Amino acid sequence: MRPRRNTELGLIVLAVIVTVGAYVLASLGARAEIPVDIGPFLLFVLALLLVAHLAVRRLAPEADPILLPLAALLNGLGYVVIAGLNTELAAAQATWTAVGVGAFVATLLVVRRTRVLERYRYTFALAGLALILAPFVPFLGEEINGARIWVRAGPVNFQPGEFAKIVLAVFFAAYLVDKRELLRTSTRRLGPLHLPEPKYLGPILLAWATSLVVMIAQKDLGSSLLFFTLFVVLLWVATERASWLVVGAVLFALGAYVSWSVFGHVQQRVEIWLDPWQDPTGDGYQIVQAAFAMAYGGLTGTGLGLGGQVRIPFAETDFVFAVIAEQLGLAGGTLVILAFLLMVGSGLRIATRAEAPFDKLLATGLTTLLGVQAFIIIAGVTRLLPLTGVTLPFVSYGGSSLVANYVLLALLLRISDQSARPSVAAERASRVQARARTPEEEGG
Repeated sequence: MRPRRNTELGLIVLAVIVTVGAYVLASLGARAEIPVDIGPFLLFVLALLLVAHLAVRRLAPEADPILLPLAALLNGLGYVVIAGLNTELAAAQATWTAVGVGAFVATLLVVRRTRVLERYRYTFALAGLALILAPFVPFLGEEINGARIWVRAGPVNFQPGEFAKIVLAVFFAAYLVDKRELLRTSTRRLGPLHLPEPKYLGPILLAWATSLVVMIAQKDLGSSLLFFTLFVVLLWVATERASWLVVGAVLFALGAYVSWSVFGHVQQRVEIWLDPWQDPTGDGYQIVQAAFAMAYGGLTGTGLGLGGQVRIPFAETDFVFAVIAEQLGLAGGTLVILAFLLMVGSGLRIATRAEAPFDKLLATGLTTLLGVQAFIIIAGVTRLLPLTGVTLPFVSYGGSSLVANYVLLALLLRISDQSARPSVAAERASRVQARARTPEEEGG
């Protein structure tokens, strides 16, 4: 336990130093003075991360030591950038960070064994559908910026879809563990493809239909792609059949084409993606401004707190990566991408080391959510894909996203801890046996 946790602690201290240093540099760049609240800010960041670290040290001592420091680094960098854009949103982001760390600790406390979640698969399925449909409830759901993905509970707005993705990941993993042998059985042929009985195609068709509902009714292209990708990847891993990837790709292409043909908001996104310059002061304004900002940053950036020459609407949410690329340049943007690649690599390593099939699938699903969501928004900002309204995990402003991703992180660490315990116990047993050997036995 000690080497892993000490490594984690050292990396957390490094993340705190980077965050506080970035905060000071941003203040010097914007106002040419050291911020007066640097002391309280340092204590706040250090206290939050120490609480998270102590929770892992006590509740998941054998967990991966890389994930929490990487999340802390991305969260801290995102806060510094948001503070330079909007001080009121930065204060709210600090509050949501504290709530997220609290949710992280609570998840480790409540979920002592992830296998317990497997028993409540259909409860999670109902909860996931309820969260997806919650924005349609009258007097509860709310449409903001053209997307009906919000729910208002008193003074608080949140996106239930951010929590639905984790709940559905649990359900998909549990369902596929139970049905994977049936799904592996190929009784039908469709050209070169081997398919199972049609009745077992129901889950992928349901996932396809759910993603279409999210895309059509809620006008949320990002979440639609995220939900469908999650299920197809888990289906592929569970059955070890690449034919499911082909089926998923065909269904996605069919749904995307029909949506583009029928719905105006999908056509608009595609047209902006192909040629944002046809309306640079209207629909394509965000993409054009983001391109100018990233170009203005160059290789090394304008410097923290020195950007802002190019105005990007909603920069603290959808386009925070463009702001980072402006202020820290190509080098800073690349470091953010590398941080996500390291998180995805750690998550996949946890999945490969997990012995229980449910743990393996759940870790794969959670890692897929994290990696695909980061890819979708970064690809949208850089025009690799059509822009979709998802947040950059741990970086963008948004309480729902921040809290949900800290819960996701806690579940990954719980799976990592469970997977490491058998090997640690075996190693300790071998050490005890080695110490107990007599000199005669050693000589023999």
